[in-house]
Amino acid sequence: MAATNGIGGGAAASLDSAASQALKGKGSSKKSAQKGRHSEAWQRLGWRQVKKTVKRELNCGPHSFGEVRRFFLRHPCVDLDRMLVTVDDGAGNTIDVSVAWVKMPKANEASDLKRLVDKDGTGNVILFGEAPPGSRFTGENYDSRLAKKLVVIAEAAPAAGRPGEPALGTAVEVAVEFPAP
Repeated sequence: MAATNGIGGGAAASLDSAASQALKGKGSSKKSAQKGRHSEAWQRLGWRQVKKTVKRELNCGPHSFGEVRRFFLRHPCVDLDRMLVTVDDGAGNTIDVSVAWVKMPKANEASDLKRLVDKDGTGNVILFGEAPPGSRFTGENYDSRLAKKLVVIAEAAPAAGRPGEPALGTAVEVAVEFPAP
């Protein structure tokens, strides 16, 4: 979002400034995320973690939909951890970020799962804080990562204010780096 001059430009400039700061800290934020330092990862972006909730499931089928659910019927997961975190950018905007860590028994099954969830319209794991599927997290601000037998799925959605696309994109790029809880 570009900053504007004159009347009404203050909000746009504030959002642009927050996004600019977030982009500057993205590299160091990802490094903190990879080490599991949640609060530090967000702080490096100039954001503050407001809330975090984590939940563990043993079965992925009931916590998925579409073709992904059918995949889990043929290839059950070993473990499913889901997290919902809310971050505040300090400029009146909050973002909800949902992350799912799906552990599969075999690396090739994890690779097949990632390929499936990355394809539009095939379904997904039901993200923590989402009901019904697709109501809050639309797939527009999405990222995933494959690490051997683990598939990490992250999505972001505005919670309050008007966070811009760069901030939402940055949020998922950082969140997908977090190790499983």
